[in-house]
Amino acid sequence: MNTHKNCPICDHNHFDVWMEVADYFLTNENFFLVKCRQCGFILTNPYPTKAEIERYYHSDEYYSHPNKRKGLISKVYEMVKLRNVKYKFRVATSGLERGRILDIGCGSGDFLAYAKTKGWEIHGIEPNSQAKSFSEKRLEIKLSDPDQITAISDFTFDVITLWHVLEHVEDLSGQLIQLKRILKPGGRLVIALPNPDAHDAKYYGKYWAAFDVPRHLYHFRFQHIRQLLNLHQFGFLKREPLKWDAFYISLLSERYKTGKQQLPKAIFRGLVSNVNARKSREFSSNIYLFFSGK
Repeated sequence: MNTHKNCPICDHNHFDVWMEVADYFLTNENFFLVKCRQCGFILTNPYPTKAEIERYYHSDEYYSHPNKRKGLISKVYEMVKLRNVKYKFRVATSGLERGRILDIGCGSGDFLAYAKTKGWEIHGIEPNSQAKSFSEKRLEIKLSDPDQITAISDFTFDVITLWHVLEHVEDLSGQLIQLKRILKPGGRLVIALPNPDAHDAKYYGKYWAAFDVPRHLYHFRFQHIRQLLNLHQFGFLKREPLKWDAFYISLLSERYKTGKQQLPKAIFRGLVSNVNARKSREFSSNIYLFFSGK
């Protein structure tokens, strides 16, 4: 296991244990969420090394991968995903002319496939070999591995998207330095993240599925993603909700909490979360839009 020595937001080196959470998704191993004593940023600490982390993704139910089981959760997820793709594309590209778009962690290629139909020049990065092979055939393009980002030329892309990806990235600073380098000046960076301040997160507590330890290394509140991006000279544009996430996360959380598929209760909890977020703006997941500043 690795240990975070310093906070990636404020560089403080003291943490307090905030919550103990199990990997309900796969291994049932317990992990600690710690909170930075100075800025309050939440991290999974300790966390698996690069050699260890791969086994925590070995499941047919991990939805970034193209081969999935046909259970109830999978069916609900696929139905919601079809509606979400168009919405995410509209948010990510609103007000922009067609150009080059890079999707990091592109999975089975749903977002890029839709962007291609809208006339954008598509590019992708995907670490999973199975998903990568599937997407290359589907999209008819060559995808890159994560470590190949350093070979991309400066100022290449108009838009870069990370849909529930940044929370998986160990080296936040290194990743953002590369994103700043390859994004055109004034280009748009789009980041979707789960929100530990959401109503459903507070309701489910340690059973909240979007903690997703140890795959999620970081747990971003609104102020923390803004602070981190500001450190790397990204200006904030706006945030938009991912309202369907409240239902999907509640469905998983009910299973983790009760051991059963509780679809009606999950729908109710998702509705309650979204209604609460109308005033607080603390949706279960949010899309954050930034631009590359000087």
